[in-house]
Amino acid sequence: MFSKSRINEPGPAKEGEAPKVPESSSYAPATGSDARPAAPKSKPPASVLSSDLTITGNLKTTGDVQVEGTIEGDIRAHLLTVGEGATIRGECVADDVVVNGRIVGRVRGLKVRLTSTARVEGDIIHKTIAIESGAHFEGSVQRQEDPLNSGTSGGSAKRGGSAGAAPANTSAKAEANEA
Repeated sequence: MFSKSRINEPGPAKEGEAPKVPESSSYAPATGSDARPAAPKSKPPASVLSSDLTITGNLKTTGDVQVEGTIEGDIRAHLLTVGEGATIRGECVADDVVVNGRIVGRVRGLKVRLTSTARVEGDIIHKTIAIESGAHFEGSVQRQEDPLNSGTSGGSAKRGGSAGAAPANTSAKAEANEA
């Protein structure tokens, strides 16, 4: 009933004729079992700022950043991971923030996680937050539906909703007991 079409396929060259080559090497006609879906674009790896690196200035990316050194400035990223030996002095804004080291400044994120080695001195504005035992935190915690919005006069922060977090607009000094 159906037959394979050989219109775009290279064939044997005739005498005195150059071999047939498809116009675009990236195009392969979908024929039979040779059909493959296009490969999805892979996500680039996180940018790692090593422990011997000190940066003075702001960083902005749509990708992921892992900080192991010292930064004097603001950071905006998709995923921000602060290493145990890292220090950031400035505002940190990211969809996901994982703090293993030290931040002196405001933290804004949809998901914020302070691990047992974290030290944060500043306000945290979040949608969800997790604070592990042993983490050190000085500042206020405020829950917002859209914490990445830079407008601070939102006023629509809801109380409660996050286990282990202080109520909205409440100053907190917390150092969890080590187990």
